[in-house]
Amino acid sequence: MEFNAQSIADFLCGTVEGDASITVSDVAKIEEGKAGTLAFLANPKYNKYLYETDASIVIVNQDLELEDKVKATLIRVPDAYKAFASLLELVQQAKGSKTGIENPCFIDPTATVGNDVYIGAFAYIGKYAHIGNHVKIYPHAYIGDHSSVGDGTIIYSGVKIYEDTKIGQTCILHAGAVIGADGFGFAPSEDGSYKKVPQVGNVILEDFVEIGANSTIDCATMGSTILRKGTKIDNLVQIAHNVEVGENTVMASQTGISGSTKVGRNCQFGGQVGVAGHITIGDYVNLGARSGVANSIKSNKTVLGAPSMDIVQAAKVFAIYRNLPQLREQVIDLSRQISKIKTKLEE
Repeated sequence: MEFNAQSIADFLCGTVEGDASITVSDVAKIEEGKAGTLAFLANPKYNKYLYETDASIVIVNQDLELEDKVKATLIRVPDAYKAFASLLELVQQAKGSKTGIENPCFIDPTATVGNDVYIGAFAYIGKYAHIGNHVKIYPHAYIGDHSSVGDGTIIYSGVKIYEDTKIGQTCILHAGAVIGADGFGFAPSEDGSYKKVPQVGNVILEDFVEIGANSTIDCATMGSTILRKGTKIDNLVQIAHNVEVGENTVMASQTGISGSTKVGRNCQFGGQVGVAGHITIGDYVNLGARSGVANSIKSNKTVLGAPSMDIVQAAKVFAIYRNLPQLREQVIDLSRQISKIKTKLEE
């Protein structure tokens, strides 16, 4: 499909700067743009590519000031990143979507299935499960007994949803995600062995939650593990039993949250963050990559490091850390000088 600059600008409520009739049929990163492609520029680090790219059309922020001539036609919008995301969503929708129930698959007679659904081959839907309207369940997915899946949710191949799990509307669960496996609960015995503590709770994912590939959300020991509305979880993330994550919080890959921790809303976790159990993290908290969090954090904080500390303190610590080799040499030199002074004094 081809679109010209003017039609794209009209869709995005933007303005054209250049040839409004030029057309594109594909999208590309600005540094890899070729003739016939559409790119965008939102990060100032990539400004130089605007003057080098061969992309036919580039979406830019309204307030971008040009430093040189550009070959591409520009479309100016208030937020280039959001505008480009809207276009990608439109492109995805244009590709069409699957509908219908493929065979072989298993749907328990007690389960209820909504309208306009897609259920792929070898999918399993258990007893008294409820599948909403416009849901897409790809091949080899498993939906356990008494679970529910809200309208418009997408469950990709290989997802495992244990019994009693509640999934809201317009969620996305990527391949290999496991929702509702047992929490890590074991009681030590006198002989040194561990007795498994039954995990009888469930998992609740509210609306607009996205779970990355091969991430795991454990069921609660009692009660519910809860991911609130709009939470976004990257690939390879572990959420333990009885954790509660607030609205619109995002977590990057390889993050791990220990049991019974409460995370506030609109938090941002970098990759490989580790959070201890039974603590509270406030709203609007930013955790830098590889932060190790052992204690509760108040709202509106940015922390780094392991153990984690306020970003200002962390910057000072990291500055000292970088200078450790030089400081070591200085200490050794001072030690030698002190030894010489002691020797002279003893003579």
